[in-house]
Amino acid sequence: MAEKPTRTHLVIDGSNIATEGRSLPSLQQLDEAVRALLEERPHETWTVVVDATFGHRIESPEKQMYEEALAANELVTPPAGTIGRGDKFLLEIADRANATVFSNDSFQEFHGEYEWLFDEGRLIGGKPVPEVGWIFTARTPVRGPRSRMASRVASERRGRSSASRGSRRVLSPTEPLPVPTRPPPRVPRRRQISAASVAASTASTPEVDDEVAPPSRAGRSSRSRQSSSPSVEAVNEPLPFIEFIAEYGPGSVVKGEVVSFTS
Repeated sequence: MAEKPTRTHLVIDGSNIATEGRSLPSLQQLDEAVRALLEERPHETWTVVVDATFGHRIESPEKQMYEEALAANELVTPPAGTIGRGDKFLLEIADRANATVFSNDSFQEFHGEYEWLFDEGRLIGGKPVPEVGWIFTARTPVRGPRSRMASRVASERRGRSSASRGSRRVLSPTEPLPVPTRPPPRVPRRRQISAASVAASTASTPEVDDEVAPPSRAGRSSRSRQSSSPSVEAVNEPLPFIEFIAEYGPGSVVKGEVVSFTS
């Protein structure tokens, strides 16, 4: 009698099962294992995941069947350059689908991220037994140095994340706003400018036209007359005049003889 699974989705680690007991993967062995498991433990949906190098490592007669399975979406490969190789891709599918994983791998480097691997019924293993066929059994992942390191790193990461969330308190939409405990800071008086002072300063400032008024015609005519009038010759010789004003300052009393005068 077939065992009724608690979960309806099954994710198969194709590369692991196809290589069980072998040095190179066998697509035929993978097909036999999946058929036997689904017959013993039926699931509504199943996904077979193989790594990107799977098609290069199988034997030549199986390559065409492999390409046909890829085209029919019977096999799924992770995107090129996936971090964590195919294991990360496989576990992410199982995590989102809440699926059971069929694999003999323990996924130690992902124990901190996918703790549900240790939940009962989430991991199934299997081996082909000669003259008997495939035997399937529930598994618990094996812990090791990589498992402990992955769990420690994940725990520290969660601790930092919770600490950062705890330091920032977010108000809910229905929560009242906090009441201030002190009045707002006052602005210094020297920085306060009243509207009255602005208006007074504006009124006291004379308006200046942007355009400069052109000179009047009278000013132009007087300057033209001054420039056009003939220059007057000096009465005194320059040198005697300079010596005179140098010796006698303003207000000095001198005696002299008038030789000539002009107006």
